Amino acid sequence: MGNADSRVRGLAARAGGWSARHRWAAVGIWVLFVVLAMGIGSAAGRVDVDESDQLKGETHTAATIIDDAGIKEPSSETILIQSRNGSLISTDSEFRTAVTAVVKAVEQTGKVTDVTSPYDTKTISKDGRSALVQFDMRGDADTAGDRVEPVLNAVAGVQKDHASSLRIEEIGGASMAKQYKDAFGDDFKKAEYSAVPVALGILLIAFDALVAALLPVALAMTAIIATMGLMGIVSHVQPMSDTANSVMLLVGLAVGVDYCLFYLRREREEREAGRDAGAALRIAAATSGRAIIVSGVTVCVAMAGMLFTGLAEFEAMGLASLMVVAVAMVGSVTVLPALLSLLGERVEKGRIPFLRRRSRRGNGESRFWTAVLKGVLARPLVSVLVAAGALLAIAAPAVGMKTENLTLDQEFGNSLPIVGTYNRVNDAFPGGTEPAEVIVRAKDINAADVKQALADFKAQAVSSGASRGPVDIKLHDAQNVAFVYVPLVGGSDQDKAAKSLEKLRDEVRPATLGKVDGVQAPITGNVAGSHDFNDQLLGSVVPVFAFVVAFAFLLMLLSFRSLTVAITSIALNLLSVGAAYGILVAVFQHGWGASLVGAEGVGAIVTWLPLFLFVILFGLSMDYHVFVVSRIREARLRGRTTQEAIQHGVVTTAGVVTSAAIIMVAVFAIFGTLSMQSMKQMGVGLAAAVLIDATVIRGVLLPAVMALLGERNWYFPKWLHRLPDLTHDESAEEITSTVAGEGEPIRV
Repeated sequence: MGNADSRVRGLAARAGGWSARHRWAAVGIWVLFVVLAMGIGSAAGRVDVDESDQLKGETHTAATIIDDAGIKEPSSETILIQSRNGSLISTDSEFRTAVTAVVKAVEQTGKVTDVTSPYDTKTISKDGRSALVQFDMRGDADTAGDRVEPVLNAVAGVQKDHASSLRIEEIGGASMAKQYKDAFGDDFKKAEYSAVPVALGILLIAFDALVAALLPVALAMTAIIATMGLMGIVSHVQPMSDTANSVMLLVGLAVGVDYCLFYLRREREEREAGRDAGAALRIAAATSGRAIIVSGVTVCVAMAGMLFTGLAEFEAMGLASLMVVAVAMVGSVTVLPALLSLLGERVEKGRIPFLRRRSRRGNGESRFWTAVLKGVLARPLVSVLVAAGALLAIAAPAVGMKTENLTLDQEFGNSLPIVGTYNRVNDAFPGGTEPAEVIVRAKDINAADVKQALADFKAQAVSSGASRGPVDIKLHDAQNVAFVYVPLVGGSDQDKAAKSLEKLRDEVRPATLGKVDGVQAPITGNVAGSHDFNDQLLGSVVPVFAFVVAFAFLLMLLSFRSLTVAITSIALNLLSVGAAYGILVAVFQHGWGASLVGAEGVGAIVTWLPLFLFVILFGLSMDYHVFVVSRIREARLRGRTTQEAIQHGVVTTAGVVTSAAIIMVAVFAIFGTLSMQSMKQMGVGLAAAVLIDATVIRGVLLPAVMALLGERNWYFPKWLHRLPDLTHDESAEEITSTVAGEGEPIRV
């Protein structure tokens, strides 16, 4: 186990020792790093993911053709004119008058171009009770939502004149962007801004001291600020995005607070046990500091799994998350010990008068978890069967998981008026709001054979049953490119629309455009994008899962020198993720308790979420696992029996794990209150998984499994002894009362 000649070794212990001795230098270097990272990043600017890089396959090819041609697609809008009671049809004079008034009103705004009448484009429903006026917004499509209000007001004015007999309403990219921004534009900001006060409030309760509570938040925020700057620098190699920024903030706050909490709690525990400030800090650096490094590297590996998806958005999220975890990890083992050394006993300043510190035993053990562990360790087999059985039952619904990109009505329900317009347009004109777009490039777009192929494609798209029309062709002669817009049969029904898309790609296109030499005709659009995204995501599931599990297993094996610990770590984390999947499916797909979270009628899990949750949860679960198992191993190395080590390790870490979990659950739950169902699913899934992980997994299942295994927990075959040894057994039971210099002997 060690002796009086044992020397401090290990990166965490050396970093903590150096920072404690050179505290002002450590703090100065950290501040300089944060300032430089943010300054250089701001100067460099952030490059965001381009649409042409979002996906591979046909969607990517189509976007590349458009970019190469220099064509800027405008934001298209549609106005639905529909009989309210079915008494009017398109041939009636009042209906015609309304159409004329709509066309005139939108043209007079000066904000639109290419306004078309349904009588010219034949965009009239089969029953004659609905018609579409279509136009494009002037200017950049990305900012069209900022300019669409005068057009919306003009349409509302015509609606007012015909309110009793006709429904006149607008839908399109610009109008949806405007309505979304007005209704939910502040949702993300509110969530992000409220996360920090929530975390601080919980830390105040946990530490009962303002200074101690502020340290984890300060570390997390500086790590996030530095990473924002690094994202700007790195984005010139790997483009970033707003989504990656939000995920980075979420992960950064979670791990930044957690790592600081682990370190701070151990330092405080050692001082309460009678150590002086220097000795307590040294022990915290050697124990919790090491756990932070092992956990941080494992989380980084998990986040790196997203780089294997081939999806630009996922790659951005993975890299941003990886960077913030690495920065928070480095800060925790460098600047944090320096700050604790500077503050000394002042870390307890700012006591909250109306808060009472939770009752704890003198040795830092939680009374609640001591009682729980007593029952678990008395009957470990029963505990394993009950806990594992319960989690498997919770995970069971995941077997029937259905994933799809959510439609507008699934994403927002009835919370947006435009959802009703979306449904009415799709009912009257299936696929009209989200047509497939065929991007045709030829050597000469006006060549006779190309024109004939376009005409044949237009005819066969309808005759094949893939579309009910009208199919619209827009030529760009100068670029030798044509855009063909094909409303898909199936409309907002993603499964049916996908079948129509496949018919276009596999049957209609080869029989028409595919017969002309030199013609490219990739098919894109919302349905095609969803289809290609799903295919690519499904193709990346196995390599991502394999990479994350294999490397996490290897890291645990090398860090704990135990084959058993490595195997049980992976198994327990997979069980935790499975339970989270089960809750997601039960609530959002089957609707069990959906009303409690405002998720009625979704019926599916958003496509990107299962893989995203796996990576995030697998990484974050390792936080708790490494921390608890490190404490158990530490106690075992001190000479306690495995049973005693389990008891000691779990109950002494229960307080910090519970506090960290409450913070994570609270922060993730904030995202569960957002209006978008995809964000709600993410928030509920993460919050439920962390809660299960910190209670059932770490408090019941882990100790029960380890109790059953006994000494076999530390099994490490001889043939594995040649592997690198990443263990650092510098956990001192007794330590000199002063902070020794680097390499000076300590007593173990």
